[in-house]
Amino acid sequence: MSEKVTIKVERKELHLPTIALRGLVVFPNNLVHFEVGREKSIAAVEWAMANNSNVFLVAQKEMETSEPTQQDLYTYGVVAEVKQVLRVSDELVKVLVEGKYRAKLTELDTTGDFLLSAVRSAPVRAAKPEEAVETEALLRALKTGFDEYLGMNPRLAKDVVFTIVSSDDPMFLTEYMPANLLFRYEDKQAVMNENTLNGRLQRLVEMLRRECQVMKIEKEIAEKVNESMDKNQRDYYLHEQLHIINDELGEGDDTHAEADDYRRKIRELHLAEDSEKKLLKEVDRLSRMQSSNQEATVIRTYLDTCLDLPWNTMTVDDLDIHRAQQILDRDHYGLKKVKDRILEMLAVRKLAPDVKAQIICLVGPPGVGKTSIARSIAESLGRKYVRISLGGVRDEAEIRGHRRTYIGAMPGKIISAMITAKSSNPLMLLDEIDKLAGDFRGDPAAALLEALDPEQHSTFNDHFIDIPFDLSHVLFITTANDLGSIPGPLRDRMDVIELPSYTRVEKYNIARKHLLPKQLKACGLTGKVTMNQSALYGIIDGYTREAGVRNLERTITSVLRKCARKIASGEVESVAVTAAMLEELLGPRIVKPDFLNRTNAVGIANGLAWTSVGGETLPIEVQVMDNGTGKITVTGSLGDVMKESAQLAVTWVRVHAEEYGIDPERLKKCDLHIHAPEGAVPKDGPSAGVTLTTALVSCLSGVPVRGDVAMTGEITLHGNVLPIGGLREKSMAAYREGMKTVLIPKDNEPDLYDVDEEVKKNLTFLPMQNLSQVLAAALLKPKAAKSTAGRPRTKKSKAGESRIPAAPEKNQPGAVC
Repeated sequence: MSEKVTIKVERKELHLPTIALRGLVVFPNNLVHFEVGREKSIAAVEWAMANNSNVFLVAQKEMETSEPTQQDLYTYGVVAEVKQVLRVSDELVKVLVEGKYRAKLTELDTTGDFLLSAVRSAPVRAAKPEEAVETEALLRALKTGFDEYLGMNPRLAKDVVFTIVSSDDPMFLTEYMPANLLFRYEDKQAVMNENTLNGRLQRLVEMLRRECQVMKIEKEIAEKVNESMDKNQRDYYLHEQLHIINDELGEGDDTHAEADDYRRKIRELHLAEDSEKKLLKEVDRLSRMQSSNQEATVIRTYLDTCLDLPWNTMTVDDLDIHRAQQILDRDHYGLKKVKDRILEMLAVRKLAPDVKAQIICLVGPPGVGKTSIARSIAESLGRKYVRISLGGVRDEAEIRGHRRTYIGAMPGKIISAMITAKSSNPLMLLDEIDKLAGDFRGDPAAALLEALDPEQHSTFNDHFIDIPFDLSHVLFITTANDLGSIPGPLRDRMDVIELPSYTRVEKYNIARKHLLPKQLKACGLTGKVTMNQSALYGIIDGYTREAGVRNLERTITSVLRKCARKIASGEVESVAVTAAMLEELLGPRIVKPDFLNRTNAVGIANGLAWTSVGGETLPIEVQVMDNGTGKITVTGSLGDVMKESAQLAVTWVRVHAEEYGIDPERLKKCDLHIHAPEGAVPKDGPSAGVTLTTALVSCLSGVPVRGDVAMTGEITLHGNVLPIGGLREKSMAAYREGMKTVLIPKDNEPDLYDVDEEVKKNLTFLPMQNLSQVLAAALLKPKAAKSTAGRPRTKKSKAGESRIPAAPEKNQPGAVC
């Protein structure tokens, strides 16, 4: 009895060091040399040479992959013998290999010093006898396609052509042709992946046909380009002939004469040797060009820009200090710090003429005269005035210019301003320097570092002119609303002068001396309309809330327009505006009194805060709810730091409860709600600590808080009062709201030097070291407490009678306590 026996032939599996190839496919029976740079690939070559082993060469799917895994490699490659190794450097090795046979990757180990593959031989399946006709047809098609390819690519190596033409072995051709013709490595790998001979032939025929079509299209494009070049060459010859004819007729535009004129102007400037040499080199280039050449136009623009710069042209400074002070006082009321700084600079320059110009930064709320005083400073010094607005500038090239390689290139704002000034020592105002914004095109704030650095700006290099220009004689004045928005390195190069908000009296004097006369002239009402003191104070108190005077000027203009209408219609010949007429002209008062503790209320304390446009009052309310769970609720859009201050205040009150008649047991069971009014305005900072503690103690003890006291200060866990910032702006807010006393940290006493004199006359500043002193000054004694103390009331003051100026506008960024 016979039995069926199944014989299973297992192909031998080899473990070989592996090199992952980028953009290269090696075929059997072909010699290839390539460079190896990856550490694992070099290790694989060295191991193969040391152990007399073959290597497995396989292409990776993506060339960018640096650490390939099995998924990143193609399945089929070639087992090859390393013939020669040449170490070019420590990181680069040249290898010569010969492909032996096709193999299939079954497993890849990436954990060792080199890639180790498990591969098995994968020979290409020959054609079956019944497929012989198809094989013959594909071979002929392949030869025909190669003939067409050779006709379009005659520079193919002769030995390659001879080998392909003389061979009729389809198996050999399917390995030799893709290895020696310029196909994409993806196409070569597609041939490698084919397991049958006919499949490989079919793939090669398709590749050759597609390559022929591509080369045919390339040839058509090249012919069109040649036709265009021939036309340009013809035009060039015609232009040359026309130029010669014009020269014969005396009608030509000779660039040589133009170049001589440029040379004369450059030498008259007496520039530095390197700068003069560079400009003369550009002139020589111009002299060798035709006048109609586009590059000649670019060179002319460059030379004209450089010659327009005020290289050695300077105005003489007027060092008369008394005259300068008269001009500054004539144009601006107040601003004492700025005026003193300018007069000090004049005095130093008078004694030491060669001193370098300083960079001054004026920081303050909008509308306080930062921009307008720069023009007055220029007039007082006798200098030219130029202004550069930096608000919204995002491109670094706007400061330092574009390189001339770009179409439409132009110098930056600083060089353009120097050309406009026509003087090398103007006063240059860099307005709104805190509004610069960087993006992918660069950071303009960083580009300003060179221009504003006293050690560098003598050789300022604009990308367009590309030669050093001296800015050391320029007086730079910058303006900003928020010093914190200016990058630190840029801020460090400037002498910062902070301008405070205007007081009520300052606003009145500015309106009377400057704004009203200016608007009377603009409206044609000089001598026809008058406005008395009560009317101006009524506008300041009832219709404007700002740190500066812009809204005040607009409101005065609105009143004058209504007066102009009455006069133009013939109703009256002149108008005398009084406080009683304001509601008729402007409508009801816009400014309402702030919510504050004005009536010695319980649980409400008046705090102070700083904002980027001036000081603000910040009342803190506390309510206690008995029979609770000891929960603490904090509301009013408070930041994390202010919430922590509230926690500190609650802890301190719990520790010192008995000292102020607070029942500790009640404090454990009651709920506390702490609130800062105007919840839409974000608030943060540590300096509300004393205000929070005072309101808490008042609410829990029932002792009222004085309504004429405002306070500020950071607290510690043990009740010490720490210094705060922004005292000048905060004291201005307290004065504006009619407070009588301001409690400040003891360590802030030196800051009172910067507080406005009018504010110091009307406020009493009490320095505090600890919370016990704060509570003693802020809380009413039991006998002095009014029985009517309760929720605060807002009092409406009549127009013209209020002596308290209005607060700045509320539609502003968050307050910082």
